[in-house]
Amino acid sequence: MQGVRSKLLLASNSPRRRELLLEAGFGFEVFAPDVEERFDVDLTLRELTALNAIRKAMAAAQLRPKNVVLAADTLVAIDDRILGKPRDKSAAVSMLRQLSGRAHEVCTSVFICHLTRARHGESVRWRTRSTSFHEISRVRFRRLSRDQIDNYLARVNPLDKAGAYAAQGFGRAIIEKIDGSHTNVVGLPMEKTIPALAEFGIEPGSDND
Repeated sequence: MQGVRSKLLLASNSPRRRELLLEAGFGFEVFAPDVEERFDVDLTLRELTALNAIRKAMAAAQLRPKNVVLAADTLVAIDDRILGKPRDKSAAVSMLRQLSGRAHEVCTSVFICHLTRARHGESVRWRTRSTSFHEISRVRFRRLSRDQIDNYLARVNPLDKAGAYAAQGFGRAIIEKIDGSHTNVVGLPMEKTIPALAEFGIEPGSDND
């Protein structure tokens, strides 16, 4: 990209996505507008995560134009039932029981956009450049007893995690195997995110912070 380098904005309060971007060497600012995540049983896993990612990214981009905005949404599905974030500990226990000893899918959709001004004669309009993609990984849980579930929930906060669990940290105690992208299960598929950001002039090591 020519001219002034655009700043990367992460439209997410997820500490896991922040950690993945930092570990990859990106400089960025967190700017996450208050956008309620949709949960529509009539949408597929990919459609629902894509909808939420787009809504979050566009809300941030409209408030902070001229910056490159990245938003993502991650959900879990088992037997075509989509699992979002549990509302309380009881719901978290129920989710982990459903996942115990079985395989499920984790889908993350990512939406990256950049709003810039374009002059048309005497008028100035905003032009949107964007890209989107998704990644699906298959995760198999160990068979968990109620004591193991309670032990896990005593060590993590499940209420901000789709499916009530995280792949990193104590996740090793409950996850038997991950087929596909590990970073996707964490919350941001870096294998696809890094080259996608490069198309917007955002690269690891750049002074975007």
